[in-house]
Amino acid sequence: MREQLSWKVGGQQGEGIESTGEIFATALNRLGYNLYGYRHFSSRIKGGHTNNKIRVSTKPLNSISDDLNILVAFDQETIDVNFHELKEEGLILADAKFNPTIPDGCKANLCIVPFTEIASELGTSLMKNMVAVGATSTILNLSPETFRVVVEDIFMKKGEKIVENNMKAIYAGADYLKNDPNIENSGLTLAQADGKQRMFMIGNDAIGMGAVAAGSRFMAAYPITPASEIMEYMIAKLPELGGAVIQTEDEIAACTMAIGANYAGVRSFTASAGPGLSLMAEAIGLSGMTETPLVVIDTQRGGPSTGLPTKQEQSDLMAMIYSTHGDIPKIVMAPSTVEEAFYDTVEAFNYAEEYQCPVIIVTDLALSLGKQTVEPLDFSKVEIRRGTLDINAQLPERVDGAYYKRYELTDSGVSSRVIPGMKNGIHHVTGVEHDETGKPSESPVNRKNQMDKRLRKLSDLCNRFTNPVHVHADHEEADLLIVGVNSTRGTIEEALPRLEADGIKVNHAQIRLLHPFPVDSLKPLMAKAKKVVVVENNATAQLANIIKMNVGGSNIESVLKYDGNPFLPTEIHELCSTLIQKSKELA
Repeated sequence: MREQLSWKVGGQQGEGIESTGEIFATALNRLGYNLYGYRHFSSRIKGGHTNNKIRVSTKPLNSISDDLNILVAFDQETIDVNFHELKEEGLILADAKFNPTIPDGCKANLCIVPFTEIASELGTSLMKNMVAVGATSTILNLSPETFRVVVEDIFMKKGEKIVENNMKAIYAGADYLKNDPNIENSGLTLAQADGKQRMFMIGNDAIGMGAVAAGSRFMAAYPITPASEIMEYMIAKLPELGGAVIQTEDEIAACTMAIGANYAGVRSFTASAGPGLSLMAEAIGLSGMTETPLVVIDTQRGGPSTGLPTKQEQSDLMAMIYSTHGDIPKIVMAPSTVEEAFYDTVEAFNYAEEYQCPVIIVTDLALSLGKQTVEPLDFSKVEIRRGTLDINAQLPERVDGAYYKRYELTDSGVSSRVIPGMKNGIHHVTGVEHDETGKPSESPVNRKNQMDKRLRKLSDLCNRFTNPVHVHADHEEADLLIVGVNSTRGTIEEALPRLEADGIKVNHAQIRLLHPFPVDSLKPLMAKAKKVVVVENNATAQLANIIKMNVGGSNIESVLKYDGNPFLPTEIHELCSTLIQKSKELA
């Protein structure tokens, strides 16, 4: 009985690969298994190789696996592209339709199943993916009935006949392999799960859920991979709550609409990816200058320009911090798990209003679109804080027609805030430099006062921010400190025990607040390590350079990957081991 295994289905985009993985994973999630899924797909609607790799375990996990136990192939390309991941005892379930062959060097077992033929005999070849799910159930020693509830959820809107036809296809696939001796001796039977009910969702869904829980009732956005699911989530939820989503003509309009709605008192946000973030840069500056709350979600993908729209990368870090011209206060948060994506989104809205500045939540494609098991969220932790805004406040009458001091100089840098319609709250709002009432001013004294006021807002944020650096530190003196950001957390955590087994004392720090940078949290960890290795998915070591700018460190080295794929635990283990070995040789 296996505690975990990895399963992958592949074929041409548009032939049901995603739904196959979704049905398989959702059913196992409901049995109480822990799952981590990662989709490889092309930046087109139909055609091109796609696959969905799903790791299943009786224990918690936060990373894709290094290898593969079962590969379900609907074409030869799936075998040719993915066979190198298969373990020697692995199994290829291939459709007989394309006369599958095993490439040289592949030691996995080939099991040919007539997916398409069986499905066609039942009414339509479109159900071949259901036949494949059924065949998988036999390998894992699961009852085909395991999948009924999921099939009903997906197909009941098309009628009971469609549901039953799909279940027949699952049963037919299961029956085809029942007496196959290769299957009986495959050793791929899963140990029983704990039956605990957990959520199963992508990071984008967690962000959308967090926005709703935070009280956001307006979103303006333009569709873009890998952020579109946030918009789709809000489209499904906000109308039920009296809110609205507007699909704008571009990201510039989306950002400025969100600013306008926030100015009116409605918690609002936008979401995009690198190209959209570039377009929003000027508007983000407007939020900073007018001190209007704004939440922006940036789901990183391969760049520059259109780049790799559907591939993993972490190359927007510098852009998020420094792309806006001029100096403004800005908060950049970086959740590293789906759970953190939910809670951080709630806090982003709180910080945006408390500090009256733009807040950017950065994720990456693996975190945004990777579907994971999530423990039940604790909604009692959700707190809504609106800073100095009090819509019921009785503002004093203005003397001699004087305007309200919306940008009043304060020790904290945060002024009181009003929304349109509040009596005695009239003031100017402009993107040019202004005095305390918002009236345009080019006075050098006023300029310095207002600039200093804005920039001292965030002086206490690093102390207020919950867990700005997620720390795993078992060693007072470490040979190695591994630093990462976003989705690399789970992969690094899986590599740690392997490095420890090599006799390397390793600590781990995952950066969760990129700006302002949590110097006091990271500096002591770096001081306790002989070597610091920064793991990131970009070509120019952006996170490492941010650390050097803020903390310093002559002992920093980088482990970089920028081929569009996320890190594997084995890669981090091997690369870090090599760096340590080289250091010993030089010493």
